Amino acid sequence: MNDYSKVTFVLLLSVLMFVSCKTVSVEKEIPNEPIVVKLSEDPHAVRPIPYPVERPWEYDYAQMRGTRSEDGSPGEMYWQQYATYDLKAEINPESRLLSGSMSATYFNNSPDDLPTIHLELAQNVHSEGATRLRNEEVTGGTQLHSVKINGQDVTENGSGKMTYFIDGTQLVIRLENPLLSGSSANVEIEWSFTIPKQGAGGRMGWDDGLFYLGYWYPHFSVYDDVYGWMMDTFTANAEFYHGFADYSMSISMPEDWVVYGTGKFLNPEETLATHVLDRYQQAHKTDEIIHVLTDEDFGTTATASSETGMHTWKFSAEKVTDVAFSATKRSYWDATRTEVGDLSGDGETEYALVNAFYREEAPLWKNVAEYSQHAIAFLSELSSLSYPWPHMTAVEGANIIGGGMEFPMMTIMGSYNGLGAWRLYSVTAHELAHMWMPMIVSTNERRYTWIDEGNTVFKTDHARKDFYPQMSQHGNTQSSYIAFAQTGREGELMRWSDFHYSQQAYGVASYPKPASILVALRGVLGDEVFWEAYKTFMHEWAYKHPYPWDMFRTYERVSGLDLSWFWRAWYYETWGLNQAVHNVEESDGKTIIHIRDYGDTPMPVLLRITFDDGEVLNERISHDVWLSGVRDTYLEIERTGVSKVEIDADQHFPDMERQLNTWTKNLD
Repeated sequence: MNDYSKVTFVLLLSVLMFVSCKTVSVEKEIPNEPIVVKLSEDPHAVRPIPYPVERPWEYDYAQMRGTRSEDGSPGEMYWQQYATYDLKAEINPESRLLSGSMSATYFNNSPDDLPTIHLELAQNVHSEGATRLRNEEVTGGTQLHSVKINGQDVTENGSGKMTYFIDGTQLVIRLENPLLSGSSANVEIEWSFTIPKQGAGGRMGWDDGLFYLGYWYPHFSVYDDVYGWMMDTFTANAEFYHGFADYSMSISMPEDWVVYGTGKFLNPEETLATHVLDRYQQAHKTDEIIHVLTDEDFGTTATASSETGMHTWKFSAEKVTDVAFSATKRSYWDATRTEVGDLSGDGETEYALVNAFYREEAPLWKNVAEYSQHAIAFLSELSSLSYPWPHMTAVEGANIIGGGMEFPMMTIMGSYNGLGAWRLYSVTAHELAHMWMPMIVSTNERRYTWIDEGNTVFKTDHARKDFYPQMSQHGNTQSSYIAFAQTGREGELMRWSDFHYSQQAYGVASYPKPASILVALRGVLGDEVFWEAYKTFMHEWAYKHPYPWDMFRTYERVSGLDLSWFWRAWYYETWGLNQAVHNVEESDGKTIIHIRDYGDTPMPVLLRITFDDGEVLNERISHDVWLSGVRDTYLEIERTGVSKVEIDADQHFPDMERQLNTWTKNLD
């Protein structure tokens, strides 16, 4: 991750460095002197009034067909596709060639007959001439060696009914006969690719003694009830949108490499040396950190003996959106367990295994197992949705990634050397928070990155505050958004992710701004209603595919409020919030408080009024006053002796000029 060059962007850097799920190059786009928009200007300028939120016709059509509901919940006719994968891969560490084979079954649960099947070949972002938004190593991309449908060979660019063609990162298979609703098809593919040093936007790759593989196999594209096939090209910027599937994964490597991946580890007895296996099994039973691998175990002493010089490591997973794996021959391995709540409903606390793989050059990582232990337990309770999988594994990947990147049960993160322990805790909690979104609640990151990233930053702030009570909960996040918004360069959140004006605009719209909006929404609704709506959305859309309008409608249903003004102002526009205590006057035993709104975002005014005798009065002016088009409003109190007036004293709202929020009596 690259440093911003100006002081005004230091806070933005601190957030994006520890929450980013990819490496963002931004320094060339920051001018020598940021352009600061003066906000507190003519208060009588025309004020925009939020108009209703429009939805795409595809979403409304899905609602008409009964797959989405007016209240934001999944409709009675909701469906989604499913798949099963049997994946096999072998890596040659010298040539860095991955050779893979796949036998997968695609289940058409939709009401539509499908003339084509679409898969994503993400490694094609490394092909010569590929469309991409970041500089990427050219490795040739994915080389397909064979493609079969139901055992029948499929030729590339053929003239017959059964053929396939490649369009960027999309593999499109044209079927001889449509895949009927309710039926399935078996797809077999053999492929290979050269592993890039920092692949897929710095989300996978290799370094000294380490491979980390994500974005590595042909993956069925999503066919959903709103947009049909998701055919957006992977440009190494916006991340993924994946459907749920069951996986069997077998990874073959020379015997001096230790492999770990998504899913249940099926054959530790066959692959681990006896003393390493004993430590691994012990870690499942204790809250203490167990050093499964130390530097004395590097090499063949870490693994069981093999007559062939190779081991095949086996994993299986159910109802996940993706699989990833790491292979290392010189990483420490720390492991322990963490509480995840009562998954089975039998009243007993259950546990997940926590793993941390890291190299000697990353000394801060000695605490990552503890960080993961805390984050998984805390986030399970915060979301009231227990972590559902057998393990959570963090892999240190300095020189592959600067920030972090999530996959189901797996994450790769930088070393964070020189950045401080709290930042490493933060990125750990952030990547682990992704296990709930988009891994359980599977959102369309390719178009609306802010849904999962904003929610994840919001939850990261809560986890960090619990681990470091002395730190501000949301202050850094709000400041990061405000610092960039004041330059006048931000874009609307509802812009598709790959179509923002700049990498900074994409980063702010994906991370600190949507997280700040959730804090503001909590301020509008109050804690009880907000958390009820938040958890309702998570539970109703667990293992499903929500869109922004489902989220909006769920909050409205639970709160009983029309929040269209809120969604329009914060998600569809780049308006700013800028409320001020303009004046306080006392006369005839009354106090008149003059509030002026210099910004365009209409929000309630949360007032805290302190009197000379220490009494505190909390008042709320509805957002409705601003919807009439005015910029000034007045609150009259039937008493005098006011010593201080504060707007939003608890700092729920990201106000652009917070120094205007407070009036204090002049005692001179």
